[in-house]
Amino acid sequence: MSDWLISLEGTEAGRQVALGLALLAAVLHAVFGALQKGRHDPWLSRGAIDGAYGIMAAPFALFVVPWPAPHMWPIFAGAFVIHTVYKMFQGLAYTKGAYTVVYPVVRGTGPLFTVIGAWMIFGERFAPGQWAGVGVLLAGIFGLALYNARHLTLARDTLGIALVFALITGLFVALYTTYDAYGIRAAADPFTFLAWFFMIDGLVFPVVAGIRWRRMAEPPALGPLLRRGVIGGVIAYMSFGSIMLATRLDKVGEAAVMRETSTVFAALIGWLWLKEPVGPARAGLIALIAAGAVIVEFGG
Repeated sequence: MSDWLISLEGTEAGRQVALGLALLAAVLHAVFGALQKGRHDPWLSRGAIDGAYGIMAAPFALFVVPWPAPHMWPIFAGAFVIHTVYKMFQGLAYTKGAYTVVYPVVRGTGPLFTVIGAWMIFGERFAPGQWAGVGVLLAGIFGLALYNARHLTLARDTLGIALVFALITGLFVALYTTYDAYGIRAAADPFTFLAWFFMIDGLVFPVVAGIRWRRMAEPPALGPLLRRGVIGGVIAYMSFGSIMLATRLDKVGEAAVMRETSTVFAALIGWLWLKEPVGPARAGLIALIAAGAVIVEFGG
């Protein structure tokens, strides 16, 4: 499997596989975000998910994939720090703000800075038509966030700080997307990077969640929380794994932009699952996001 993926790097077939992986990541990332924001406290959900995927990754990291080369350990250390800080700010944003307001801001901030980072680090360049697509996509994402904020009926008193946390989280999305692309390209075997990343990344938040759970006056039952963690862990493998592989096969910036169509799927989840209404204006903004992604893909 590893040899086949590596053989696709820089080819047209690799570009098509990367596109499919980025779109798969978009769908699954929206589901992942809703799992963290849904029924349980987002800190507890995150802890359960991280613990699940860390435990699932351990046997693959230790006994299945080739061990990392020495130069990979500092890279894993950097990824550990970046993702831990990212998740801290994400938890704060979800705690303070409504999902359909916070999520678009997080995902809208990420691709713009990722495209800039991919240009600075990997020398990637977007054609003028692709930049137009980025503009259309961002207009739809931030327009959706503003519309949702304007019609928000819950948590209005914490909206300002929630948006600040969301913007910071978006910056860390760009940072980890670019950094992870560097990391997975530095690894001889992409699955070595994925297995060790998930095992290491699952260390902190189960502890954070455990402390928070013990301090709650009425902590939730562990059974449903742990089940959500296992489901979320599987989704995380597929979502984050897909986007990391996509950034190895093709341009980091294009993969990042395509992933942000997750905002479209997040709006649908917010409507169907979290019972947050969707009207004509929001539907139009969602269509704008999708159009922006299509322009980026075919504008080059």
